[in-house]
Amino acid sequence: MGEHERPVVAYLGPEASYTHQAALSTFPNKETTTLSPRTTIADVFSAVQNRSAHRGVVPFENSSNGSVVFTLDLIANLHGMHPDVLVCGEAYVAVKHCLLGHAAGIPSTQKEGEVRIDPQFTNPLAIPKSDLSRVKKLYSHPQAWGQCKAFLATYLKGVPRHDVDSTSRAAEIVAADKTGESAALSSLAAADVFGLDVLAESINDRKGNTTRFLVIRHASSPPLPSPSLSLPTPNPPTPWKSLITFTLNHTAPGSLAQCLSAFSSHGLSLTSINTRPSGVENWHYVFFVECGGRKEDGEGEGDVNRALGELGGVARTWRWLGSWESRL
Repeated sequence: MGEHERPVVAYLGPEASYTHQAALSTFPNKETTTLSPRTTIADVFSAVQNRSAHRGVVPFENSSNGSVVFTLDLIANLHGMHPDVLVCGEAYVAVKHCLLGHAAGIPSTQKEGEVRIDPQFTNPLAIPKSDLSRVKKLYSHPQAWGQCKAFLATYLKGVPRHDVDSTSRAAEIVAADKTGESAALSSLAAADVFGLDVLAESINDRKGNTTRFLVIRHASSPPLPSPSLSLPTPNPPTPWKSLITFTLNHTAPGSLAQCLSAFSSHGLSLTSINTRPSGVENWHYVFFVECGGRKEDGEGEGDVNRALGELGGVARTWRWLGSWESRL
């Protein structure tokens, strides 16, 4: 990177995606950072791995629909493509899904009293602002379908769904279809960017729907040159988190319990556990553990370091994937 070049932050695009909003909240200074949209989550990882981007921002988990498996698999480096990528931060973005498209020009015949309210959801179903009978195709990121089940089952049941790389890409596709037969699950920001009508607003099942994003870096990447590129550190300091993966010998009784006890024996609270197929053999898994605390530079220093030392004695393989300050 040249002396006067601004650090590049890659994110899952296009513009107006929820990941773009996370990137803007984390790196708000346009004078010192260049935000660069990428087509897929894998593209963001590749940009950080080959150092064409100084940082990357990727979706990690949603409060109502769980983990983003694409990101988990890439973090685990199952295919050996991103061995030097580490997590160095996080961001939270409130998700308010909308149904976007080209309005048919016909007001909705649905009356408020006719809207079915499913009591299991904390967010009542939104009332369509225009007739949805023309909608024949739906586009969105796979994660969004599970966050809008009630609305889709009520108003768009049976309409074919097409997975795309991001909710903003879905809006971009729908913007090009002037027939009004396509609609996207996306954001209000995307409606403005791509010139779409809001056919229904706030259609996610639950209020408070939030997605957590991870900030990733190359293992050899130096600190950002300006404090304005990172979130301020509150006083007193916020807690730290660490992410670790490990595999174990599934034939050894109690092997998982032994691995997890490496954290509890050093007073580390586990905040999440995920698994993904390892790709090594059938029914063999990679475990993802997020715990409190940070890995220190010195060998054997700190609770996380000591836990990793103990983990190394009982796990088949393990890898530290980064430590960062909590933004929850």
